[in-house]
Amino acid sequence: MPKTVPTLPGLEQGALPFSKVVEANGFVFLAGQIGDAPGSNGPVPGGIEAETRAMLDNVGRLLRTVGLDYADVVKCTVYLVDMDEFAAMNAIYRGYFPTEPPTRATVAVSRLAVGARIEIEAMAAR
Repeated sequence: MPKTVPTLPGLEQGALPFSKVVEANGFVFLAGQIGDAPGSNGPVPGGIEAETRAMLDNVGRLLRTVGLDYADVVKCTVYLVDMDEFAAMNAIYRGYFPTEPPTRATVAVSRLAVGARIEIEAMAAR
C-alpha cells in the first residue's frame, strides 16, 4: 500500500512542512503532538500533568479523525525536557493506555517547540 496523506477536516496542512497524519502499509503515523489547546500557540498552563493530558487528548483527536482510537496505537516515543517529570507523565499516560499499552521509548531533550515540556509521536495499526 503506498503512502497516503488523508485529506479530512481537522487534518488541514498547516504552515509547517509536515503532514499531521500519514498512512502506509496498514500503519498510521501521527506527527509529534505537544500539550497545547486546539487553536493556541503554546502549551497549556498547569505543569507536566496538564501538558501530558492535553498532548494525549491531541493524539486522540487525530486518531478519531482517521477512524482509530488509543487501543490502535502500537508505538510511541515521548520527548521530555526534564526526566524528573517522568513519574508524573507516566501517571497520566497510564490512564490513556490502561491495558495492553503500546511499546514506548522516552527520550530526554534539551528543548521542544514553543516552550513545551513534553512531546509525543505515535504510530497506530489499522
